[in-house]
Parts: sequence; structure tokens; C-alpha cells
Amino acid sequence: MSKEVKRILMLLLIGVFTGYCFDHLPTVKPGIDVLLEKHPDLLKGKRVGLITNPSGVNSELISSVDLLFNQPEINLVALFGPEHGVRGDVTGGHTVDDFVDPITGLPVYSLYGKTRKPTPEMLKDIDVLIYDIQDIGSRAYTYIYTMALSMQAAAEENKQFIVLDRPNPLGGNLVEGPVLDPDFSSFIGLYPIPFVYGLTVGELARYFNKEFDINCDLTVIPMENWCRDMMADETGLEWVITSPHIPHSKT
Repeated sequence: MSKEVKRILMLLLIGVFTGYCFDHLPTVKPGIDVLLEKHPDLLKGKRVGLITNPSGVNSELISSVDLLFNQPEINLVALFGPEHGVRGDVTGGHTVDDFVDPITGLPVYSLYGKTRKPTPEMLKDIDVLIYDIQDIGSRAYTYIYTMALSMQAAAEENKQFIVLDRPNPLGGNLVEGPVLDPDFSSFIGLYPIPFVYGLTVGELARYFNKEFDINCDLTVIPMENWCRDMMADETGLEWVITSPHIPHSKT
């Protein structure tokens, strides 16, 4: 068993004692809800950049873009789009261009075009970079590498990085498949992790940050009411299409 798998299994073992559901719990609150309800001070006086797509919504299906933009005490200054774009309307594998968002007037920087990592120019007017995208729990999904490369950029430019945690739709106990051979690293498999890795995106961010020496100033805003044995349809949250070919949590 590789060291990478052992480390992930240790994280899961800890989670078994902290996240197992014994009774029915209320609807899961994703990190965006918890941030605005309990930690808005983290963004006070800071210029905020947001990495998101249509899956970045609160428990009432309101976009994180709208939630942050309409908060008078939060200064949202830029958006960043992964594969498929901020609006989720670009076919998989096709490059995404920069543009100005017609609703907010904010610049939207593509992280699936000329670059897949935020540039110093993109980050020069930003103090904190927030990541809020629903993951699917698979190594081959590009969003988690958009997160990792953005964490690298934040570390290099001394920017704070905040991950708003969301449920792993496969639950938090399932680890399956081979660990990626580093010789075959790519944007659909950047790090040596199992094909199904059993972590939430916030847990994965912590793992990437420590194990692969990213060492950014990372804060993870946890969910509330989530347990490791919950599948997507047990969270009480509506599934929002994460990409054109993942229309449902059971896909």
C-alpha cells in the first residue's frame, strides 16, 4: 500500500469517529451558508476573488456569485471560471475565454484557456481567493486541479485561500481504484491519489496543501450537519449540474 493511500485512509479513519450519522440530521449547510452566517468577518476590508460555476450555490440554490456580490460589506472584485466556465455553458475540453460578467460587471478570468493557473496579473488586485465548486469525488474531474493550481498561485502571491466545503456525493468512506502513477500526471490526474478518494473538497484541499507542499494560507469553511456515510441524496440538498455530463448525483 502506497504512502499516499495510507495517508488518505488515516484521514478517513479520523472521520469515522467525527462524522458518522446516528440520527437523522437537518439539511446539510454547505460552506457558503456557514461563511455568511458565522464568518463574514474573514472577508471584511478585503478584495475578494471567487472561483465558481453554477454548482456554487447555497442551500436555497442562490448563486455564491449573487450572495457575495449583494453583501454590502463584501467587496467581490473578480470571478474565475474552471472548465465549462462560470456559467457552465462550455463543452468539455473546449477552452474558455475571459469576459466581463453582464450581470455584475465583474471581470471573469478563465482558468481553462490560455492558463489553468491564476497569473500574478489576475491576482494583483485581490486579497483573498475563494473556491466554491461542487465536486464528484473522482480523481479525473478537473475542478480539483483548478483548486490545487489556484492554491499554488495564492501561495506564490501571498494571498489568502478559502475553500467553502461541500459534500462528496459518494460519501466520505469510499476509497477505490489505483493510485495515479506520477509519471502520468496531467490535468485529469495531477497528484498520486486513488481514483475515488473519499474526501470532501475541503479535506482534499488540506491534503494537497500539506502532502504536496503547496503551503498556502488556507482556510476551510466546514459544512454543518454532514456525516461521512451520507450519499448525495441523503444531504437534503438539491443536485445542481456540475458539468454537462454529470446532470445527476447518480451519474
